[in-house]
Amino acid sequence: MSLITEYSTSARPDRRLVEVYDSDAYLGSDEAYDQSRTQVVAGDGYHLYLQCGQPDIAVQVIIRVWDTPQKPPENAEGTVPVSLESDTGRLVINQLTFGPAGEMVLPRPGVYNGHAAWSGRAATAAYYNTCLHRGAEEQWDAEQIGAAWRQCPTVEQYTLDLWFVREPVPEDDWDE
Repeated sequence: MSLITEYSTSARPDRRLVEVYDSDAYLGSDEAYDQSRTQVVAGDGYHLYLQCGQPDIAVQVIIRVWDTPQKPPENAEGTVPVSLESDTGRLVINQLTFGPAGEMVLPRPGVYNGHAAWSGRAATAAYYNTCLHRGAEEQWDAEQIGAAWRQCPTVEQYTLDLWFVREPVPEDDWDE
């Protein structure tokens, strides 16, 4: 049960969403996006949608690749099973209108199963809502709002624990 590689980046959850996808998979799925609204993380095989608790405070995205299946962490706020196929071996962590926050090179192209876990989601959302109310009452300007976001006492974090399960299906075999 060894960790093969780990990647971490900070991302702004534009419209409460951060995406993780193969660098060659540009089109997402409306169905998976809608599903992420109820189960926090959902995917269509090539895209994962991380539905964040708020739309402005940066979140931490961690992707770990293991040599064997792992158990979900016991101290997470929630977990869901995930599967992600990467034909290129490169995953993009995307912030919608802000563009990519980072890119991870996988040990090899293929299909990876695993689970997504999150923590700090509820506390960060509560802090965000408190700041919105206080900012409205005290008439904060953009600089004060930005400072409040940067001073958030918790980190909203999403961790993808993945392990290789098989080679990708070649494009030539899709129609068979």
